Amino acid sequence: MAQSKATTWDPVMIISQEPLQSLHYLTLALLAPPLLSLFAEPGSLEYEGGAFNVGMLMDWREMAGRPTFRRLHGEERWSSFTGAWSGGRKVAEGPWYMGPDGRGDYMRGWILAACWVLVASTADVYYLYHLVRRPRLILDFTSTLLFNHLVLTTYYSAVLPTSLFFWVVVLGSSLLTLLFAEQMCVKREMTEGLAIATNNPDSGDVELGTLRRD
Repeated sequence: MAQSKATTWDPVMIISQEPLQSLHYLTLALLAPPLLSLFAEPGSLEYEGGAFNVGMLMDWREMAGRPTFRRLHGEERWSSFTGAWSGGRKVAEGPWYMGPDGRGDYMRGWILAACWVLVASTADVYYLYHLVRRPRLILDFTSTLLFNHLVLTTYYSAVLPTSLFFWVVVLGSSLLTLLFAEQMCVKREMTEGLAIATNNPDSGDVELGTLRRD
């Protein structure tokens, strides 16, 4: 009967979490700006800092479609927002620039959400498959990736995420990453195990009990 392998402390696996997080954001940084430039509302996008603003990835309010500017203290909700200027020209005007519920550009939030889901179901799975490799570690790395982002986005925006849409997107993306990456890693281990068994038909040991082949 084969002996179970003891779990050991692996510093390489722990350190590899940092490049994995960096690759995640790098992929988003390559994908999101072109899509935002093509499909997002230009005035709203420019007011929020443009398609290449780091807040598009790090501020959860961008995905939720909520405004990120700070209104004047003591002013009413709408009267404090009297327009915005950028580069010598007006890019936003009056309260009609916002939606009736105080939201910003709806399309921008959907674009960022689509980028998150696409990166999670493709690029993140690829990175986990080739960097982590072990199925039992996929859950740990996926959870750490999600936790780190929640910490970073809360620190960046200085407010806890309160958008249901944001939580559905990030949790759903993490679930897709976990399912796809774990399934692919398990399939690879099974394939490699069958290949070893085929190349060594006279090894004698069988995993079930003490049964041996004569």
